[in-house]
Amino acid sequence: MGVHARLTVGPAEGQEVSIPGGGVVFKISGEDTGGLLAIVEHPMAPGALGPPHVHTNEDECSYILEGEIGFRIGDSEFTAGPGTYVLKPRGIPHTFWNAGPAPARLMEIICPAGLERYFAEMVTLIPAEGPPDFEKLAALQERYQNPRAHPEWVGELAAKYNLKIAGGRSREQDR
Repeated sequence: MGVHARLTVGPAEGQEVSIPGGGVVFKISGEDTGGLLAIVEHPMAPGALGPPHVHTNEDECSYILEGEIGFRIGDSEFTAGPGTYVLKPRGIPHTFWNAGPAPARLMEIICPAGLERYFAEMVTLIPAEGPPDFEKLAALQERYQNPRAHPEWVGELAAKYNLKIAGGRSREQDR
């Protein structure tokens, strides 16, 4: 690992991009760490659900910064609050949602780095209003080996917890 141009990232620093129901704040990129890891934050509106997916190449560790976050990782389903670490190993389908009545925020440590570039491209494909371009999203997921998994979870979790998938799609659109 070489010399880095930036050694600190303040609480209000980092590029933030929004999508309906949430967004991404880019804190530390793979370029900052020689590809070892990246760190992003995900602000989430109440009731927002991240699409179920599986990582082929990365492990993720979530750290809950504020609010209550629900998780489904493989066959395990649980809620975690501030100060909790949650491991989402590569190869295991997972999803997460804001399980509380207030905005929530979690930090994702991605190892190895690279998936932060996926998030940067993904947000450009999700408009503020109307449906995203599902064909382009699918191609992006394939390129980053980050495929959707268990679409049936969306309907199950949406009905159980009154959720809406982040990016503005309703549970009916993902059934």
